Amino acid sequence: MIQLDDTTLFHKILNKGLVTPYFQPIYDLNSGEIYGHEALSRGPKNSSLFSPDALFTLAQNKGLLHKLELLCREKAISKFAKLDLSGRLFLNVSASLLGSPEHQSGMTLAILKELGLDQQDIVIELSEQHPYDHNGLPRSSVDHYRKMGFQVAIDDLGVGYSGLRLWSELQPDIVKVDKHFIQGIDKDEIKREFVRSILTIAQRLNCILIAEGIETQQELDQLIEIGLDYGQGYFLGRPTETPAFSAHPYLVKQAQRRSQFRIDHAETVQTLCRPTPSLEASCLLDEASLIFKKHTDLIALPILDELGTPLGIIRRHQLHELFSTPYGRALYEHKPVTNLLSEDVLMVESNVSLSRVSNMMTNQEADTLNNEIIVTREGKYIGTGHLRDLLKRITELKIQNATYSNPLTMLPGNVPIHREVSRRLESGEDFHVAYFDLNDFKPFNDFFGYSKGDAVIQLVGSLIKDLIGHNNFIGHIGGDDFVVIFGDQDWRQQCQNILDEFAIKVRDFYPADTLAEGGVWTKNRHGEHQFHPILSLAIGVVHPYQCRNHHQVAERAAQAKKHAKETGGNHIYLQPIPKEERKEMIGEL
Repeated sequence: MIQLDDTTLFHKILNKGLVTPYFQPIYDLNSGEIYGHEALSRGPKNSSLFSPDALFTLAQNKGLLHKLELLCREKAISKFAKLDLSGRLFLNVSASLLGSPEHQSGMTLAILKELGLDQQDIVIELSEQHPYDHNGLPRSSVDHYRKMGFQVAIDDLGVGYSGLRLWSELQPDIVKVDKHFIQGIDKDEIKREFVRSILTIAQRLNCILIAEGIETQQELDQLIEIGLDYGQGYFLGRPTETPAFSAHPYLVKQAQRRSQFRIDHAETVQTLCRPTPSLEASCLLDEASLIFKKHTDLIALPILDELGTPLGIIRRHQLHELFSTPYGRALYEHKPVTNLLSEDVLMVESNVSLSRVSNMMTNQEADTLNNEIIVTREGKYIGTGHLRDLLKRITELKIQNATYSNPLTMLPGNVPIHREVSRRLESGEDFHVAYFDLNDFKPFNDFFGYSKGDAVIQLVGSLIKDLIGHNNFIGHIGGDDFVVIFGDQDWRQQCQNILDEFAIKVRDFYPADTLAEGGVWTKNRHGEHQFHPILSLAIGVVHPYQCRNHHQVAERAAQAKKHAKETGGNHIYLQPIPKEERKEMIGEL
């Protein structure tokens, strides 16, 4: 039952505007930068109507929901402008409000104009909790906002029954996936499949997808792996009255690691380059015609200046069209090729990665998108590539990466690890290799089950990814075995940070009575009871001095790990360099 004091307080809130806007950040999961802020309203502090659930439920019961929403919208826009927040502002709006008598057409636009804000930075969020067709609301009410330059989003997709229908009818710019599908997604294959399907639809409809309710690092990692670009939730940032959100450190660190990995392991456009005939700018169109006639598979002909720098291309079909007109050949065959020069062609240096070239191609304007890639070395022409070959090779590399990745953590497996060790050996880099392994993991797995065992492995992987500098290579051999190839000199401190954090977080996997006892009792294969302490992490570290290949490095690392496990507990063991090698090393220094 609604108390009288609540009713009195509610009317006071409306009359005196006693709502406070809170803002929750929405992040670009690929870069860590702020994409926008969702405005969330609160009632007076330390009152029964501070909570939005209590406040809006009372408003709906009193038939004053629309009046409250308009007040919240005005307050949110004003505060957003005053704080000069970055990105877009997401405003929650009941679909039924758009067609209500309280809704004043042009009110929001007038407020924005007064505050100097651009309507293109405002997103109108329609929640599925308030049905789109409520009171027969026509689509024209939503289109009204879109025509004025606002973006439209569907909130809480998946809460009600009509989500896909709403999506198809409204054709929003943005869709927000309800937290139900996000919570525990790292442990639930069904939820992962749902989100993958939603992402596929969004991509085909050119619609932005935002994951709501991200509360753990594991959920975030899984969403990034699936391919979602944007997200919000308590793990990324809680709603606050005085936001000072900046780039998210975890997301930035992961982006740096992915970037470094791509740089270290990327194929370059050089792999697509093939020798192609070219002409100097002073040559005539008749000469170009002869080359096209001789090379029947040639689509475009690069045109160079006298120093060999590409100026652009002429395309077979354009020359053919020109010469096929009445008197076309007679009029133009003795004209310079520059008369038909097209400069809208992608020119890249031979050392640019395939992923970078792919981004450059897709970022071209649709009406200028073309298939040719001119490849240069220090600005001089060396050959051409083709979009078809680029797409084919990127697809092959993605399949290769998926094949060589561990399915539990999606970290690189044995083949990439060996390649990275070999690369560093060949380049003469100074590095250390750390081999991580859990102590007493098999008894834990047998006692608590494989699901909990997998969760512990994912914990170790997450801690390593979170606490290791982005200049280092992280790999997952399999099971509970991980490898980090350190280029950083402070490798010991980074390893210790992982041990300290693991010792705290692993306790969450045990019931209180087991923690009190310090471990679990199990039967060994002889039927004897054996005690196994709380899980701990052993780290064996080696410096690959005088190792000639990755096999020798792996053998040393395995020995170091064995010594670390023999010591027991959360321990780091550095394999000493043999005396004779140490003398040689000192002599070299």
